[in-house]
Amino acid sequence: MNIKIEPNVKALIFDFDGTLADTMPIHYRAWQEVASNYGFEYPEQLFYKNAGMSTGKIVSCLNDQGYRLDPDTIIQAKNTAYLKLAVHIEPIKPVFDIVTRYYQKIPMALGTGECRAIALSNIKAAGLDKYFQVIVTADEVTNPKPDPETFLECARLMGVPPEVCQVFEDGELGLEAARRAGMIATDVRPYTSG
Repeated sequence: MNIKIEPNVKALIFDFDGTLADTMPIHYRAWQEVASNYGFEYPEQLFYKNAGMSTGKIVSCLNDQGYRLDPDTIIQAKNTAYLKLAVHIEPIKPVFDIVTRYYQKIPMALGTGECRAIALSNIKAAGLDKYFQVIVTADEVTNPKPDPETFLECARLMGVPPEVCQVFEDGELGLEAARRAGMIATDVRPYTSG
């Protein structure tokens, strides 16, 4: 079953983790290593609920639960742990098929809650670096997902109005961000799970 591209769409925007590539288990393992080293808990259910949230925002949420974690230390530790684990990343076929089908036909962007260094490492490890000239990361926005800023910045950089952009996401926060941006929000999970 193919993922439908809506009529009149002029640009495509993709999340990366869990949408274009199956990196979520790697992120979870990295978080568990950091949690063990720094004495906090980050349960799997909460991890998946926070899909699409930036690492800094996750640390803030953990601190709201009573932890006293230094954001810079935890972000650095989590990024280091992740990069050690993420040597080769496989694209998720139904979503990657859209990328290859529309490459150089309509503008495409990557809008991720990841920092730029990790995002660039991810797309290179997955062999997707040639497909995306427009990449918006957590480093380039003030308000990450579920705020629409990431996707609105993608549209602005592509020179395409938000209402004719279709966003592909696997997380509730990202889908909310796409809807709040006035874009067509497409949940890829029915096409990528099992």
